[in-house]
Amino acid sequence: MKTSIVWFKTDLRLRDNQVLMEAIKSSDEIIPVYCFDNAHFKTTEFGFKKTGAFRTQFLFESLSNLNEQLKQFGSSLIVVRGNPSEELEKLVIKYKATKIFAKKEIAFEELQTQQAVEKSVWKHHCSFEIFSTSTLYHAQDLPFSIKDIPDMFTSFRKKVEKESEVRQIVDNPQHIKSPNLPQFTLPSFSNLNLTEPNNSVKKCYHFIGGETKALERLNYYFNETKLILNYKETRNGLLGGDYSTKFSPWLALGCISPRYILHKLHEFEAMHGSNESTYWLVFELLWRDYFRFMMKKHKEKIFLKNGYTGNSKRNTELNKEKIFTWVNGQTQVDFVDANMLELKHTGFLSNRGRQNVASYFCNDLKLDWRYGAAYFEEQLIDYDVSSNWGNWAYIAGVGSDPRSDRYFNIERQQKMYDPNNLYVNFWLETKKNSIETVL
Repeated sequence: MKTSIVWFKTDLRLRDNQVLMEAIKSSDEIIPVYCFDNAHFKTTEFGFKKTGAFRTQFLFESLSNLNEQLKQFGSSLIVVRGNPSEELEKLVIKYKATKIFAKKEIAFEELQTQQAVEKSVWKHHCSFEIFSTSTLYHAQDLPFSIKDIPDMFTSFRKKVEKESEVRQIVDNPQHIKSPNLPQFTLPSFSNLNLTEPNNSVKKCYHFIGGETKALERLNYYFNETKLILNYKETRNGLLGGDYSTKFSPWLALGCISPRYILHKLHEFEAMHGSNESTYWLVFELLWRDYFRFMMKKHKEKIFLKNGYTGNSKRNTELNKEKIFTWVNGQTQVDFVDANMLELKHTGFLSNRGRQNVASYFCNDLKLDWRYGAAYFEEQLIDYDVSSNWGNWAYIAGVGSDPRSDRYFNIERQQKMYDPNNLYVNFWLETKKNSIETVL
């Protein structure tokens, strides 16, 4: 009997999941597993947690939903905690597994973990097979090799749109055969050295993790409201749940795939027509692809202070007091403070807000951009290693399309996007109840 382990990571879904389907096709039984990696909950060199409470809550919800989904097909999810190479090796021995199926990693730390797992199980005659499941376009279908990908997004986009095609989504599982598995159990926040987030704070939109909620949001945005038809005009909004798709948290954990979104978008366009807004969603998904391919091309250089451009002209400093005021929304710049308070109290921030607070951090406070990126890594529920670090390097002028003057005039931005101060007033009311974050 061929028994295989499916190692779920940031692909917490059943639909369009090539890893899962390949395991089902080539195995008699499968063991679905998620490992809480202790390294993901440590404090980084920048003084922030790698994973904060908001992202952990979203992860808990997504895993619970994945377990419920698996149960409908005859299986369930094993949750373990520790070093993945050690924990997966134990499961290989226990279930006599002959293969592990997993999504392919490209970021430095994640790749090291993947290689360590492969090495640890190989001595038990267990092979390791990986599949790319995170992008819209498959790397093998690009019109250039990874090393030749243009370092400017526009050049990348035009050539990809002209010469590449998105692959079809894979079939959904019909049945999953597994042996008797232990009861699904999640760690507590305290187990992970975290404090459960305060969910009583007012929010513009309440995110709940899991594939079920991802599909509900997709249906709402496309079919129930047809908001997608005005996406390009509203996407720079700040308040409410409908100015943007809000797909990013579910994309980050793989509760939904970009290919599945495109598949449903094409169905919508067949019925209601396409326009600049429906295209703009694809445009944004391409940005997401681009940052992942840049990570694959430049590897650990993206995490360096001077990025992969080697740009060392910027004068930056380590000033914990300035970082403290930025993190806690105490800069005395209302638009910056409002955005930082939303991030602090909800784990989410609009695209317009992210660009402004990052520009302020890099260009006005003149701080080392990596500290800002590290805080976003802890706080954002839609944290994606490639997009987060790629976007910050982009703003800092040490990444893609580098410029020394990628500066946002905060006062002008507020007048353009919050002319009546509705957003600023909404969030500055929380200032008096703010709990300070200590570096």
